[in-house]
Amino acid sequence: MSPIVLVVDDQPQIREVLRAYLGAEGFVVKEAATGEAALVMVDQFGPDMVLLDVGLPDIDGVEVLRRLRALPDPARSGAYVMMVTARSEEVDKLIGLAVGADDYVTKPFSPREVVARVKAILRRGRPVVESAPAVWRFTGLEVRPAERETLVDGELTDLSALEFDLLSALVEAPGRVFSRAQLLEKVWGYDFYGDERIVDVHIRNVRRKLSDDATDPRFIRTVRGVGYKFVGVQAGESRA
Repeated sequence: MSPIVLVVDDQPQIREVLRAYLGAEGFVVKEAATGEAALVMVDQFGPDMVLLDVGLPDIDGVEVLRRLRALPDPARSGAYVMMVTARSEEVDKLIGLAVGADDYVTKPFSPREVVARVKAILRRGRPVVESAPAVWRFTGLEVRPAERETLVDGELTDLSALEFDLLSALVEAPGRVFSRAQLLEKVWGYDFYGDERIVDVHIRNVRRKLSDDATDPRFIRTVRGVGYKFVGVQAGESRA
């Protein structure tokens, strides 16, 4: 089946342009003009991708994203989300990313660029590691690639699709230092147009969900001036 993209914007002309360009590429396009309508349509259609305007007339896009990520059905809460904002300040972009957005674009934008980025994001729905083991086991952490599940101290934790891919990229190579650029290439999977600090925002979210203290990490360590590495201890081993 063709991927479903939900376009959420209160400006009809923007919805019309995106519908035309996305439809020409084979996507099924749904539309919503308000945040409340968007949440209803997410529940109804289970879109693969949501293009979500920040400045909606009822509830803003960041609150819509918070509610979306809190939905009980993983098929809906895990939808990829690209925030769309008319405000160019970096803080506005990162607010959305901090609550689980996968990407952002600022107005005015090129519809062709948006389509290219949507296609690239959806391509990474496949696991990061094609020959991943059945389970990665570390002290206090299990990562299950096939089920796309993460357990911390035996309890399931709710990672978004992108957060799971980011953690998997690190877990695949314990001890290896990845730069932000390398993680963007490996996880985002395309030439990212924004700030590399998008990686920092998502690392912070992953750490919070893993209850991992950045000052004394069990799992993800910051390598200053470079990037990040996974420092979890393999199950059955002791920390050196």
